Amino acid sequence: MSETNKEQDKTKELDSRLEDLDAKLAHMNQKSEQTNKAQHGTGANASGLAMAWRLGSEFIAGVFVGGAIGWLLDTWFGLAPWGMIIFTLLGFVAGMLNMLRSAGKIAPPGQ
Repeated sequence: MSETNKEQDKTKELDSRLEDLDAKLAHMNQKSEQTNKAQHGTGANASGLAMAWRLGSEFIAGVFVGGAIGWLLDTWFGLAPWGMIIFTLLGFVAGMLNMLRSAGKIAPPGQ
């Protein structure tokens, strides 16, 4: 009979430890959720600003590279102003495509 009492005591001790751990975990989860909510508000603004900068730079880079290629072709082959006009427009299209890919509105090439 003493063995069953010892086993019951061990079981009660383990149950009380388990309840204590559950209470600590619940408290830590609650703290974690509160800090995540506080950080989420500022993180959303920062990530939105980062995305805006990225999209803008994607577009500007496309137009700039297209214009630079057009200017080089105009200079080398004497096509002025057609090379710059055509390649600036191609750069505009490439910049728009890059922006849409970065924003996830269209699939990347090969997918």
